[in-house]
Amino acid sequence: MNHTYSITQNYIGGQLVNGQSNKLDVISPVDGQLISKVVLSDKQDLDQAVIKAKKAFPIWSQKTIKERVQVFYKFRQLLIDNLEELGRLVHLENGKTVGEAKAEVMKGIELTEFACSLPQFINDEIQIVSQGIECRTTHVPVGVVASITPFNFPAMVPLWTIPNALALGNCMILKPSEKTPMAAIKIAELLTKAGLPDGVFNVVNGDKEIVEAICDHPDIEALSFVGSTTVAKIVYKRATSNLKRCMAMGGAKNHLIVLPDAHLDMAENIVASMAGCAGQRCMAASAMVAVGNIDKMIAKICQAAKNWEAGNNLGAVISQEAKERIESYITEAAALGAKILVDGRNTHPKGKENGSYVGVTILDNVTPDMKIATAEVFGPVLVILRTDDIDEAIRIENASNYGNAASVFTQNGSLANYIMDRVSAGMVGVNVGVPVPREPFSFGGWNESRFGVNDITGKSSISFWTKIKKRTTKWNAEDWKDWMS
Repeated sequence: MNHTYSITQNYIGGQLVNGQSNKLDVISPVDGQLISKVVLSDKQDLDQAVIKAKKAFPIWSQKTIKERVQVFYKFRQLLIDNLEELGRLVHLENGKTVGEAKAEVMKGIELTEFACSLPQFINDEIQIVSQGIECRTTHVPVGVVASITPFNFPAMVPLWTIPNALALGNCMILKPSEKTPMAAIKIAELLTKAGLPDGVFNVVNGDKEIVEAICDHPDIEALSFVGSTTVAKIVYKRATSNLKRCMAMGGAKNHLIVLPDAHLDMAENIVASMAGCAGQRCMAASAMVAVGNIDKMIAKICQAAKNWEAGNNLGAVISQEAKERIESYITEAAALGAKILVDGRNTHPKGKENGSYVGVTILDNVTPDMKIATAEVFGPVLVILRTDDIDEAIRIENASNYGNAASVFTQNGSLANYIMDRVSAGMVGVNVGVPVPREPFSFGGWNESRFGVNDITGKSSISFWTKIKKRTTKWNAEDWKDWMS
């Protein structure tokens, strides 16, 4: 496939703007071809965006929330109208299949629909607290905010934050991954087309330098981050040390606890949960804890894995470096005694030999002390840890530093509840490989999968993107009765 490319610029004040610094090649993991060059912004570029956002904030924030969400009704329709183009961009820059890319955009549409419903969630609390005394709380926007997003969902993760933060009255600076910058610019253009005033939403591309500048900028009041736990810790510490609000979402090692009574038909679901999006999602099921004799289920899983063909219904991983890192985990585990049931190393789909592909891989007899059992591999790799005891399975899950998701596969409701009550994860499921909540329920893990309070989507996000103002009023002196009035 031949690609034509252009420069991916910044989007500041409602228009495309060239950055001040160098440019970085954007390589498609689908086939290894150059698809764009992205500007690497510096502090001066960020200052320009913040100035535009600050200028837009007074007018935008003073609109009623019902006025603001009218933009997102139009934006939702534009996302639908541009589903094919956005899906193609995500496919090219991220490597996931076209179907997965379009599904990602469709999830973004659902997130936008929730933002349109915010007027029904944002209700002042009013109470007559004493004779003649009224107290009221209102939600007030924070100000200029930022969102730093990863490569694995170039459209969906930005839409975790953009609709809610803007509908609630903030102005935003988005810093997308330098590996996948193109979908973000398309989103910015669609927001302008939907009627969003210039400066309310801005995109500043770049790498580590611009992330540090966002954490340090005195006029950015709050920021969200999604990425690896290592970087999430750094961003959270740096942002909060500069007295900013910060919500930093990190990595994961999600466990499926499979009991002997699990339906064998669930094997397809288990494979989909570990191989979907090439395993490059923080909700991927990457560790399976087999309780008792579930060899029939494991055989079905291995059989189902053969239906996933790299370059067809299994997308690429983000880069050749990622491919090498993932395959090194597999090789190391095998050297330590893990049994490779399905081997996805050295995968080179015909016609896409220069792409970055790892085939579905399943390893049995993995022990908890192996690196592959604890690290976030971020590829289509499932490790199987065995035990005969449910409480031991729970201990294996609880030993993880992460805490995004955990699921149990069983037909026993009592045991399912027992396990869900005891696993240390913010999102849990029964017979659901990827227990992502749907709106209005919010996305957010525990432990080292999240730093800061609140969740990043749904109703919980309202508390992050707004401040509470408390008003107490008294008009009639004759209402005085006692010390409370």
